[in-house]
Amino acid sequence: MSAKAAGDLRVLYIGGWGRSGSTLLDRMVGQVPGFFSLGEVREIWQSGLTENRPCGCGAPFRDCVFWTAVGQEAFGGWDRVDLDDVLKMWRRFDRPWALPRVLRRRPHPERSPGLTRYLGILERLYRSLANVSGATVLVDSSKLPTHALLVRLLPGADLRLIHLVRDSRGVAFSWEKLVRDRVTQPEAVYMETYGPVGASARWLLYNEATGLTRRIGVPYTLLRYEDLVARPREELTRVLAQTGWPVDPSALSFVTDTEVFLTPNHTVDGNPIRFSEGGMRIRRDDEWRRKMSPSDRRWVTAITFPRLVGYGYPVVVRGGGSR
Repeated sequence: MSAKAAGDLRVLYIGGWGRSGSTLLDRMVGQVPGFFSLGEVREIWQSGLTENRPCGCGAPFRDCVFWTAVGQEAFGGWDRVDLDDVLKMWRRFDRPWALPRVLRRRPHPERSPGLTRYLGILERLYRSLANVSGATVLVDSSKLPTHALLVRLLPGADLRLIHLVRDSRGVAFSWEKLVRDRVTQPEAVYMETYGPVGASARWLLYNEATGLTRRIGVPYTLLRYEDLVARPREELTRVLAQTGWPVDPSALSFVTDTEVFLTPNHTVDGNPIRFSEGGMRIRRDDEWRRKMSPSDRRWVTAITFPRLVGYGYPVVVRGGGSR
């Protein structure tokens, strides 16, 4: 591999669970000079190579100039990747049940040859991402803690994590909505949905597991979605300083407290707002306060109560405005 040497692989990871604003945060951080938005890198094998979904630039993944260059440098072209084999390893090692394996500081090659092989593939991928993008810091919003821990195991990787959380009731309400996904096929395809109990259980699981990264020494910063959209410039400055990669406030000229200006990107997967360009109003999505049924609200509050309070959210809430 060329250009960046081992030890220079800087990755800012956005962890937590879906419908918490991770794509927005990814796009915002990716506007900072030296940072590069990648979207959900862990989905490259399924959403990118298998389903050929659009890149954030709008081109199908396999036709995107950026991702074509990455595949060429990493593997001699995407067609040289044994996709069936990689998907098997991805499903084995990048799922919640793999946490005990990836929590180790270094895997034992003789005990986990598959994991060692998968880490080698990921190392080639991430080093190519750094080289092709020319970025100082790669921004990965894959969210799942297993993927963060896999990246941590790459030789020379310098991983910093922002744990993005959102009020569990807002997350659960959002997961019940039908959201059309932008894909290459002409028929309408919608993002996955969950009921209030399923969404609450996943909110707990993924946020608890993400919190484990702090206990094993990963530089960790907690950020609440509600604070980000209320004070975007201030919160961006804070979290980047706490990751150890502070930026000059003048580098945040693209964001005010009400709007962010988004430039074209090459995110591999994420919320449909990754296709947005130009000025975009920043507003808190609190529709759940007005439209969530009382029974659903009670169920979600009861199931997520300990962590809800731990993250500083009120147990009793009433209707609110848009900001």
